Amino acid sequence: MRSITEIYIDGAFVTPHGQETVDLFNPSTEEKIGSVRLGDREDARAAIVAAKRTFPAFSRTSKAERIDMLTRLSAAVSARTEELTAAMAEEYGAPHYFTGFSVSHAASAFLNMAATLENYDFTRRIGRAEVTMQPLGVVAAITPWNSNYGFICGKLATAIAAGSTIVIKPSEMSGMQTQILTECLHDAGLPKGVFNIVNGRGDVAGAEFSAHPDIAKVTFTGSTAVGKQILKAGAETLKRVTLELGGKGANIILADADLDQAIPIVLTMGLTNSGQACIAGTRILAPKSRLPEILMHLKTGMEAIRTGDPKDPQVRVGPMVSQKQFDRVQSYIRLGREEGAEILAGGEGRPDGIDRGWFIRPTIFTNVTNEMRIAREEIFGPVLVVISYEDDEDAIRIANDTSYGLQAYVHSGDLDHARKVADRLESGRVVVNGAPHEPLAPFGGFKQSGIGREFGLFGLEAMLEPRAVLV
Repeated sequence: MRSITEIYIDGAFVTPHGQETVDLFNPSTEEKIGSVRLGDREDARAAIVAAKRTFPAFSRTSKAERIDMLTRLSAAVSARTEELTAAMAEEYGAPHYFTGFSVSHAASAFLNMAATLENYDFTRRIGRAEVTMQPLGVVAAITPWNSNYGFICGKLATAIAAGSTIVIKPSEMSGMQTQILTECLHDAGLPKGVFNIVNGRGDVAGAEFSAHPDIAKVTFTGSTAVGKQILKAGAETLKRVTLELGGKGANIILADADLDQAIPIVLTMGLTNSGQACIAGTRILAPKSRLPEILMHLKTGMEAIRTGDPKDPQVRVGPMVSQKQFDRVQSYIRLGREEGAEILAGGEGRPDGIDRGWFIRPTIFTNVTNEMRIAREEIFGPVLVVISYEDDEDAIRIANDTSYGLQAYVHSGDLDHARKVADRLESGRVVVNGAPHEPLAPFGGFKQSGIGREFGLFGLEAMLEPRAVLV
């Protein structure tokens, strides 16, 4: 049992002013494993004061100094890989393949941004003007529970590269993970006040960050509903925002796809991070001309998916993060049946042989139309829907008929064919035939999947403001 009683402000671990505590649970067993004391609005303001005090000096640091900081941060995170991985498995329940990726991904975020910074010219000549890209000021980052390390490190790396100081509010459900990560970041020896981390509720600490006049920018990853609240709160002071929000990604199987190759990728992309991922390709679009064989492959593939102990390398789907999330996903499985969809695999309840833990039976619905709620709303669990289409035009129409547009997928035996379809999808990213992640390419959404972009050059410039000087 671990009790986390400190937050991180101005280069030190301090006792928060806030008195509220929340319990932490192991989602695989439903057992309480600890508690975390939360910061309140006064703590959020103290973090902002520290970041604001440090900003003038930090904003004048050189590229070389910031690259050195980013390199040290990466090394500090990598040094505690085993502890970070174990904490994520225990507190979040992510399957082994995801926890194995998460720490290296978080550490590499600093190195990727260092490489971007190395090649970036903050000053350029445009006509008679000298244009300089200036750091914004104090940045607030609000991060979710489904990839705690990656989101914190990615946003921190970008702020440092831009020359901004930062205050961070992670999910209060990730207290153990945040504590170990903060210890890593502290060990890197950055100047006091450059980064500050306040465990707290979104409607308390997060709300203070979103509205405070000394915050120049908010970068948020989470639900579309909360993103809208942050946008409204920041409007009064015209804050800059980057919002990476929900998704309902189309997972298009084209008629010329090799199903033996495509179906495993389709399921992997649909069930990534146990389905608790905004990038999950949860709407499988299948051509009517091949629907029976596609359904057969999907059923066989889904029934072979192992659910259970996150530490088992063979497990592909772990538990939902909480009882609330478990209940939410179960309610969508019931809703699908009520809407007239048919279950191809899975269904309500826990998987066979599992009698405790917030585990969901990986589920696929067929006979789904794009108007059903299970096809339009982000479920955030291992629940996929199959929607049939007539031809490419119909597939593109269905794929784009959504309020979201974060990440889509196309599977084809002909790359030219896949590219023609991909080029017409209204999505921030389109992945063809399971192509690997590109950490330097921009990431963000169209429509209600967000505003702005993260990663690489586009992410760096989202934290800078151009200033033109005419002499």
